[in-house]
Amino acid sequence: MKDINGEIEYKGKKYKLVFDLNVMEKIQDEFGTIDKWADLTSGKDQEPSAKAIKFGFTEMLNEALEIEAEENGLEIKPFTLNQVGRMITEIGLENMNKVMQETI
Repeated sequence: MKDINGEIEYKGKKYKLVFDLNVMEKIQDEFGTIDKWADLTSGKDQEPSAKAIKFGFTEMLNEALEIEAEENGLEIKPFTLNQVGRMITEIGLENMNKVMQETI
């Protein structure tokens, strides 16, 4: 499996998103399957789940930060769910969800 990357811009700074096996595992642990999580975030048959969207984005953002930290010998401070919730609110749920769907 190849890592899939996306990118968002928030308050003038660009942040990478990584959807890899580590993120998949965390999503499966939280929601059972990737398909269930994807259904919850898509909003096709129901209102999109704020929890599922925030969780997925948080894991993708933090995975990108962890990779960057490992590659550059840096210390990182991971994003919290609340920080990501504020980020999504400011950028816009529809825009963020589009980026997430493109990334996965």
